[in-house]
Amino acid sequence: MDPFFGIGKTHDRTVMKVFLSAFAVISSLGLASCGTGSQSSSSSGSYGRDYWGHRPGPKGFRTVILDAGHGGKDSGAVSAHNGVKEKDIALDMVKRIKSELPGYRVILMRSNDEFIDLDERVRLANKHGDAVLLSVHFNSGPSYIRGPETYYWRVDSHGLATRLQDAMEQVSPIEQSNREKVRRRLRLTRNPEIPCVLLECGYLSNVSEAQLANDARYRARMASAIAQAIKLQSAVGDAGTGSLPPPLNAPPSRPTDSPTS
Repeated sequence: MDPFFGIGKTHDRTVMKVFLSAFAVISSLGLASCGTGSQSSSSSGSYGRDYWGHRPGPKGFRTVILDAGHGGKDSGAVSAHNGVKEKDIALDMVKRIKSELPGYRVILMRSNDEFIDLDERVRLANKHGDAVLLSVHFNSGPSYIRGPETYYWRVDSHGLATRLQDAMEQVSPIEQSNREKVRRRLRLTRNPEIPCVLLECGYLSNVSEAQLANDARYRARMASAIAQAIKLQSAVGDAGTGSLPPPLNAPPSRPTDSPTS
């Protein structure tokens, strides 16, 4: 994607630490499935598909679909600094996230180096109802930009996107001019009929972040943080993630859309 560039930012990470601590306490007391006032009409975990997604975010889900971006003939971003390919480390990331989600049904969109068309990924995701979709990527842009970004479109994806962005920021040592959380109509944020987000775990075009991305220990920390955010969303729904954005009735995203639509 071609970023909208902002100025460098500093982040108050206290809120995420509070919620992660609260989740640990809730889990230790066996209360992780307690209800909250911000949940949708069903608190039992039966969420189902919805064309628009103009509703609160999911709670109680037990199925997570992990989509490793690119694959096969599509390498995605390739770092000019160390040659690491986005498709390879994205696949490594989803496997690590899966290992951090015992007790969940985790579906990998791809488990090897294969190419899957974006519309086919949407079709596969829509085979499931009570589920969330995370598409995992690494970014590229001007060399001075670094830091994770999270893209979402549906209203019911806002809380999950907020948690995931906060979680990745906990791991990222430095952020500069990145866009953080962005509402963007993409094929993997608009077209699925389940809550869905697209994660950019860092910029391979930045020399320092490319080195981090190529470090298995760093990827393990990032994957663990992402998994904890998923667990927290399942446990408490949208609680603590702020006001829901307004609904937007935009058509499905198509390959002919402009990059910034």
